[in-house]
Amino acid sequence: MHHLVARGLACGIDGRTIVSGVDLDIPRGSMVALVGRNGSGKSTLIRSLIGLRPMTAGTVHIDGADLSTLSPRQRATRLAHVGQEDAPPEDLLVGEMVAMGRIPHRPPWAVTDTSDEPVVLDALAAVGMAHAVDRPCQHLSGGERRRVMLARGIAQGSDLLVLDEPTNHLDIHHQIQLMDTIRGLGATVLAAVHDLSLAAAHFDRVAVLHEGRLFAVGEPTSVLDPTTLHRVFDVDAAHLTDPVTGRAHLVLGAGAPVLADQRKAVS
Repeated sequence: MHHLVARGLACGIDGRTIVSGVDLDIPRGSMVALVGRNGSGKSTLIRSLIGLRPMTAGTVHIDGADLSTLSPRQRATRLAHVGQEDAPPEDLLVGEMVAMGRIPHRPPWAVTDTSDEPVVLDALAAVGMAHAVDRPCQHLSGGERRRVMLARGIAQGSDLLVLDEPTNHLDIHHQIQLMDTIRGLGATVLAAVHDLSLAAAHFDRVAVLHEGRLFAVGEPTSVLDPTTLHRVFDVDAAHLTDPVTGRAHLVLGAGAPVLADQRKAVS
């Protein structure tokens, strides 16, 4: 069953079309990475897919419901979004910031709800920030702020999580920890990702955005192949098999052992 379905979606900025003709199916419980060059329109497409930016054409359905018919509160109970530049207000405590994710579930005009406290603490624990629940947000590092914003998204309790560059500002340890945490949620995940190796290692499917269109969608090893990566990103690439786990890992750059026939294929 598909959790999110887009058909013929087009979107743009200031009257200029950025992305068009998008047909995308996201299976329930899957993790899908959206990749593309800087400026390819990943953030614009993400925001249109979840109703934060108007579509200029097409339809989006979430759990069978037409996105255009949902109120903001209904949309917030069906999906949680963590934007690339989202940052917590400095005058809030970490726990207060994460508790804002519970607002869609509160009665109208309700400001606080003590029953949310276990949810907030669990969300912070999931990103390794439970110890900072009473810390002012202004004292957080860039990486800690990213983790707190993700905790807010987790606390929202939606089973569709939409992330824009979720590992921004995180070191490699916290990148891997965060991806393992997201996988452990069991939610459907759509994430704009700039790190191709991360997309290959941690996502079930990859959608490649190129020249205003979805160029390819499928399993990482089939989509992030040398031909596609050379054409879209202008880099050499190869898949190497880990001798311990048997998993394929993506190797990028001039040192990638691209075979002669692969070089001919992408030239």
